[in-house]
Amino acid sequence: MVHRRAVEPDRRHNLTGKLPQEARAFLEDLGIQISDESLWLEALTHGSTGQKRNYERLEFLGDRVLGLSIAEWLFERNDGSEGTLSQRLNALVSREMCARIARGIGLSRHIRLGKQARDDGGADSDNILGDVVEALLGASFIERGFAPTRDMVRDIWKNAIEGGAGRTKHPKSALQEWAAGNQRKPPEYALVDRSGPDHAAKFTVRVTVHKVASVEAVAGSKQDAETAAAKLFMEKYA
Repeated sequence: MVHRRAVEPDRRHNLTGKLPQEARAFLEDLGIQISDESLWLEALTHGSTGQKRNYERLEFLGDRVLGLSIAEWLFERNDGSEGTLSQRLNALVSREMCARIARGIGLSRHIRLGKQARDDGGADSDNILGDVVEALLGASFIERGFAPTRDMVRDIWKNAIEGGAGRTKHPKSALQEWAAGNQRKPPEYALVDRSGPDHAAKFTVRVTVHKVASVEAVAGSKQDAETAAAKLFMEKYA
């Protein structure tokens, strides 16, 4: 259990400003009754603001809270074998899904970004949106505990889980199996290019299946670019 008292002094000294009324209303719409305002301000603050306390530590915690919340939910739903559960879990906690959830709840306009990061499109970055969603879950866990945080996850992830996210095979797994089934060497992934600032980076990845073809794809993380490349390969050649 993380004890709020242990982190409050640094947070108060290093965060400046007041939680905007619009951000407060946004959080209350999610069912959160705010007690420690600086905690939620931290969860919405990106490192580009120059604040020593930003969402990174809370994102680390929230990532684990999200994983447990979704895993418990899938187990309760009896959604298949261990392999199927793992496949669905990975899809539901992915950076892409977290960013989709963030957009769905209107999070982007409440994120505190430095001017350059905002000008560079940071408010619509999958990486930043996904991280801040997880930071909010971390803050909720600290302030309210696991059960209310789990309930919040079930509320905002409801459409994703009922819509069957992760029921189809992951593109990289599908490509791996396709290559094996066609007596080909395993797919090889190579990072071709990385561009843009850290908060809005773009990764170009090439996937090659020997004696078949190569395709490239671009995404906001290396992992997502690999997934996109595998998906594109399957669409073109499988």
